[in-house]
Amino acid sequence: MVTVSHLVKKLVKDKPFLQEAMGRGIISFGNLAEEMKPGIEEELGKEVKEAAVVMALRRHAEELREKHHKIKSFSYESEILLKSNLMDITVRKTPSLLNKLKSLYSMVDYGKGDVLNIIVGNYELSIVLSSKYKERVLKFLKGEKVLNKEEDLVALTFTFSDDFLHTPGVIFRVLQRLAWENINIYEVVSTTTELTLILSKKDSMNAYRSLQDLIGKKED
Repeated sequence: MVTVSHLVKKLVKDKPFLQEAMGRGIISFGNLAEEMKPGIEEELGKEVKEAAVVMALRRHAEELREKHHKIKSFSYESEILLKSNLMDITVRKTPSLLNKLKSLYSMVDYGKGDVLNIIVGNYELSIVLSSKYKERVLKFLKGEKVLNKEEDLVALTFTFSDDFLHTPGVIFRVLQRLAWENINIYEVVSTTTELTLILSKKDSMNAYRSLQDLIGKKED
């Protein structure tokens, strides 16, 4: 049975920034209930009291605050490593391409700080690498279907504690910071303790400052 509570949760779930505001307790339930009430009445096919919507919002906010507290309790303390002069090439995934990947790894010199990340999807494959290898890699990919190329990219890498792998919401909180700043992320690469974000060079300083504030700030 669909209830006011169910519909409130559904409406809030569709708006991540609203979840954040409710979790932090910085929103007026009365004003929000007034805005939600017409949509809820339309879904239920009957009138509902604004007080019922407010109560459902208050209960859901308590649940969100508990989740928010768990995310905030994670220690975001980390250094941010920035690497520039990168590019991102997206290629159609084929058996022939997969067979050639091994030789791609031997092309870069990790000892000199070169970057190579290969992200394999179901139908596509993304290659993030140092731009100086552009011509060699495009020659390497001859005969393959290159779907997209992005240049002038940077990588921001964090190294977190071992809790990173098992703490829900950490990546979300980092990406949320950048979403608030209208910063686009091209790729997200993670390991057990590392998180790397690939973004445009033009956004790098703004992103660095925003994330430096997150990792340098003691959460409540």
